[in-house]
Amino acid sequence: MKNVKIRDVKAILTQPPRGGRFTVVKIETTEPGLYGLGDASYRTRPLAVKSAIVDYLRPFLIGKDVANIEDIWQSAYVSSYWRNGPVLNNALGGVDEALWDIKGKMAGMPVYDLLGGKAREAAALYAHASGGSLQETEDKAFALLERGFHYIRLQTATPGFATYGSSSGGDRDLNDGPKWIATNVDAADQEHAWAQQAGIFEPMPYMRSAIEMMAHMRNKMGWKVEFLHDAHERLPAIQAVQFAKEMEPFKLFFLEDLFTPGQVDWFKRVREQCSTPLSMGEIINNPLEIVPLVDQRLIDFIRLRVAHIGGITPARKYAAHGEMYGVRTAFQGPGNISPVGVAAHLHLDLAISNFGIQESSEHHESLAEIFPGMPEVHDGYMWANDKPGLGVDIDEEAAMKMPHDPTPSSGAFDNVRRADGTVVTP
Repeated sequence: MKNVKIRDVKAILTQPPRGGRFTVVKIETTEPGLYGLGDASYRTRPLAVKSAIVDYLRPFLIGKDVANIEDIWQSAYVSSYWRNGPVLNNALGGVDEALWDIKGKMAGMPVYDLLGGKAREAAALYAHASGGSLQETEDKAFALLERGFHYIRLQTATPGFATYGSSSGGDRDLNDGPKWIATNVDAADQEHAWAQQAGIFEPMPYMRSAIEMMAHMRNKMGWKVEFLHDAHERLPAIQAVQFAKEMEPFKLFFLEDLFTPGQVDWFKRVREQCSTPLSMGEIINNPLEIVPLVDQRLIDFIRLRVAHIGGITPARKYAAHGEMYGVRTAFQGPGNISPVGVAAHLHLDLAISNFGIQESSEHHESLAEIFPGMPEVHDGYMWANDKPGLGVDIDEEAAMKMPHDPTPSSGAFDNVRRADGTVVTP
């Protein structure tokens, strides 16, 4: 099969009842029946990503040889001149994953074989035990242990305050405490109410609550499981250093997103004062931001999101860079990326030598009706099938029966503020 060209590029937006707000790229080729799929899911700006794919990348890509993935990536990357934003990177990431899917199908090989073959049989996962109370978190953690998970992220609501990762969904805030409400808008404007109010977050109550949670869970579960926790970049820098030090006795597998990207000197402060392992990268679009953290060994895990940085092509390079410095991977993989994106992460996880852990997306099994061939989870590990390419397909007809909610508040990240109204990042 020679000189196969890109014939068309599509963006498929779907929101299954037990899934996320997914954007899937489909590249059709001049070879009948040959196509590839990639994930471009960016839940807060899906229509912008769709426009980048269909209105801008599509005319740029049509007619190009599907074999030339590196050249296509480099030329598409600079085609907008300004680059490294979440919209353009996700669009490019979806295209890139679809091209790797096609290359695998043409070769009759899974993508992990194209990347050098398996370095392991399956990818170890960490799952979320997120509770509105300490008891709920404990119950969920033991339930995960029963299912075979030995790496568990623990998050518990701080009484009376918004707390990241404490809702039943696992990655949203539990906002049943006091609310900050804007005073310069009409409170009766329900259509935009989501942007007019916010949960209140205060650092000290959160820190005390999280430390209490870790002490309680170590007492209950002992040392038979690895614990993780996500600070979500919300703490003032010096308090973040204190927090990392206080977490040290609990021997975390890692503490996630302690600072915002670029705060290299604050990462140095933590390294000077404690040995709590750190992960970073979820919010990074420009992967070059993680280079100094890796070069100086200021983090222990690279937590980039593959589509957010442009797909498999750049992700494998940054993984290899981490290998040179003893830094492992922990690619971000929450439930708001599609099973196609999960498969892209998994194929990288299986092939790279410095794999550390993979976040569990916990996609409901019902999604297999829309995404046949999606990776399976058994006893705390994720397994790929041996089909060529990424091994995942899409039932477009079924997907289109479940359109995504186009309202701006659907998928919006919770707005959180301090008690005085100051916006809390991220």
